[in-house]
Amino acid sequence: MKPLGKVKINWSPEFAYAIGLLVTDGNLSPDGRHINFTSKDEELVELLARILELKNKIGKKARGYSQNKKYFVIQFGDVLFYRYLQKIGLLPNKSKILEKIKIPASYFFDFLRGHLDGDGTFHSYFDPRWRNSYMFYTIFMSASKKHIDWLRSEALRKLRISGHVTKGKTSSVYQLKFAKAESLKLLAKLYYNPQVVCLSRKRKKIEEALAVMDKKLQTRGW
Repeated sequence: MKPLGKVKINWSPEFAYAIGLLVTDGNLSPDGRHINFTSKDEELVELLARILELKNKIGKKARGYSQNKKYFVIQFGDVLFYRYLQKIGLLPNKSKILEKIKIPASYFFDFLRGHLDGDGTFHSYFDPRWRNSYMFYTIFMSASKKHIDWLRSEALRKLRISGHVTKGKTSSVYQLKFAKAESLKLLAKLYYNPQVVCLSRKRKKIEEALAVMDKKLQTRGW
């Protein structure tokens, strides 16, 4: 008997976003069947469940050294979807061996928005070295250098932005950082309309930073 799949494999902006989440905070169990997704944001777990039409219960668990810090988790079994994820580039114990993910070109930025929500960050600040200088960075993270290099090459090919890759001496994580000018090009593609599925708190943070920048430009008469 052929295994039945729970998840409808049908590419769309939301499905691509869900793949981005699974690439960052998802995990393929070694049993060849189960898929786990863990996040500190309950909203992300709820979004994933809604997009993939999962009925599984969302639980909580401790993660890392702090047993008091709880994360939200959903686990589901789907052999066909598991195999499909492997086919497009996900692997069990993927963190350091992840490479290219096979995403339809028209959905790449939806995938990338999921990647940002799952394991990326947006950082803004006033640079003390220059008066009235407001800076911000859009940052993607991965323990795999090959995966980060692939993200960078895609951004360069699609938007002509290159960013820069960093890794601390004591860190196991690579960071692909886009500064303000490149971030503006990238964010316009990630949040191309008000209805795109996304982590609300991160979008709010980005919108607040853009509002600060707009206000400064207006003050200067630009």
